[in-house]
Amino acid sequence: MTLLSNYFKQKREERRAEIYSALIHHEAKAGGQLFGPIPEGHRREFFALDDHTWVWHEEWKDVNGQWQAVTTRYDVRPNGIFKSQGGASYQSLSKQELTNLYRAARLYAQQIGAEQQRMLQAS
Repeated sequence: MTLLSNYFKQKREERRAEIYSALIHHEAKAGGQLFGPIPEGHRREFFALDDHTWVWHEEWKDVNGQWQAVTTRYDVRPNGIFKSQGGASYQSLSKQELTNLYRAARLYAQQIGAEQQRMLQAS
């Protein structure tokens, strides 16, 4: 490969990464709104990072004005679904958590799928 073709290949890969990042950010914001209005001063995100990973992230200011954040990562594995919060070790989901995650993922897929269809039709 020539130097010029390497350059263009690198630029294409960088552009793909930028687009992927923008899509994840957009989907995360949309996913965070699935569960009702987001209170003023809060940030909430819910998204599929890949085929086997879901992320719930929330940030807010506490009564003392300090920022608080909680990130929960859900990993779908052949032997079950496991979660990790704040970098802690993985643990199994309770039956209620599993039901809630299933419902959230289904709502997310419906909303994001419909949004993607609208975008494709508009282009």
